[in-house]
Amino acid sequence: MRKATLVTALLLASTASMAADNGLYLGASLGDANVDIDQGLAQVDSDDTGFKFIVGLRPLDWFAVEASYVNFGEAEQGILAAETDGISAFGVFFLPVGPVDVFAKAGLISFDTSVELDGGNDIFREDGTDLAYGVGVQFRFLSLAVRAEYEKFDIDDVKDANMLSLGVTYTFL
Repeated sequence: MRKATLVTALLLASTASMAADNGLYLGASLGDANVDIDQGLAQVDSDDTGFKFIVGLRPLDWFAVEASYVNFGEAEQGILAAETDGISAFGVFFLPVGPVDVFAKAGLISFDTSVELDGGNDIFREDGTDLAYGVGVQFRFLSLAVRAEYEKFDIDDVKDANMLSLGVTYTFL
């Protein structure tokens, strides 16, 4: 009897968590961001804590559109400090497996990158729009989801820009 009750409760919880995944969602993530710039005197390859704020719309179980503000922190190397941030937009493709989603995403980032000397003088500045992509997994329970993801930003004149993050989203039905 206990096994039947437990199985029924788990199935109901799984059904409830799967039914609450579509709609508008907001979230935030925190993680390790890496920026590697190799442009003449502007040579910085460092990690810092990065963060992002997310807004998305998931109209289908398998697809969403998502935008985020991404900040890579301040990568420092010697007397140089690099700052990169941007607004990204993605198409996100989900593979729902019960309360877990595996996802891949592709899109664009509109970025701003600068490298400064300790005194605050810019020695390199770049902005523009380039490709971005990523993969991740999230666990959903009702309207709340916890996600881990890796994102790569293919920014011109930046050798490498990526982020490995852990975040949370909340879906409004």
